[in-house]
Amino acid sequence: MTGRPDTPALVDTFGRVATDLRVSLTDKCNLRCTYCMPEEGLDWMPDDQVLADDELLRLMRIAVERLGITDIRLTGGEPMLRPGLESLIAEITSLEPRPRVAMTTNGIGLAKRAPKLAAAGLNRINVSLDTVERDTFIRITRRDRLSHVLAGLAAARDAGMDPVKINAVLLPGVNEHEATGLLRFCLENGYHLRFIEQMPLDAQHSWDRSAMITAEQILELLRTEFTLTPSNEERGGAPAERWLVDGGPGDVGVIASVTRPFCAACDRTRLTADGAIRSCLFSQRETDLRAMLRNGGTDEDIANAWRATMWAKLAGHEINDAGFAQPLRPMSSIGG
Repeated sequence: MTGRPDTPALVDTFGRVATDLRVSLTDKCNLRCTYCMPEEGLDWMPDDQVLADDELLRLMRIAVERLGITDIRLTGGEPMLRPGLESLIAEITSLEPRPRVAMTTNGIGLAKRAPKLAAAGLNRINVSLDTVERDTFIRITRRDRLSHVLAGLAAARDAGMDPVKINAVLLPGVNEHEATGLLRFCLENGYHLRFIEQMPLDAQHSWDRSAMITAEQILELLRTEFTLTPSNEERGGAPAERWLVDGGPGDVGVIASVTRPFCAACDRTRLTADGAIRSCLFSQRETDLRAMLRNGGTDEDIANAWRATMWAKLAGHEINDAGFAQPLRPMSSIGG
């Protein structure tokens, strides 16, 4: 790591410091969203390749105690399919210094589990929801579960998770006409809506940039019914550009990963369910920490391997470069 400053933090050659860890708990999912995976699902990771709870907790302890991680987000696949999730969260929140813990979920099963998740220490939650129309939900997810997701959102809000965010992807000819209705639903219920540009992370490798609804198009759709003004709050490393709706206090965010990359402020590092560290969603390289865990590696061995991975992080994801290649792993395997 020639030239690396003498710091335990996860710094890269461009001066960025990773303090936000995204942890995939499983690659499995109980929905089949058209922009993510085929209807029949995927070949899931064998159980013996997925990190056990003690392995996960050891890596998160190293991240918090040795590498300066302050925020941990649990992802999937669908993280609520991980057995013993509440106990795992309680263990994470007992780390010192205590990290802020969030989770991204599709919301199925959340209605019953929200109070226990909050009691375990889960601070914030993001629910992926592209529509509040039942027929559209079925078309996108290939499952008739909208009522379950809506109940889960309400339960998370009532359990005191704050903020409750909704992540939405607009698809041409499918749900883009529902953008204003989705925003109205969120404003009325106190949820924070974030639209996300569709990214090339589908298992089918069918992403088509020319068919993607861009951030500018999203804003144009919303402006047909709302007045949007840029938020004055400091963005920092947050991926969303925020806009006040009709003067506030309600707002809406747009995450323009493709057309307005925010790589220069990225503060994330990623751990897959099978124990690989990735410096970027779109990285073509990763570092296998599972082998180190299972072959006697020390905490400092693992920390140094993690540091080396992040030190080699590229300036950006290169989606807009002619030579861009989509990662072999789909989003469900990498973790959101």
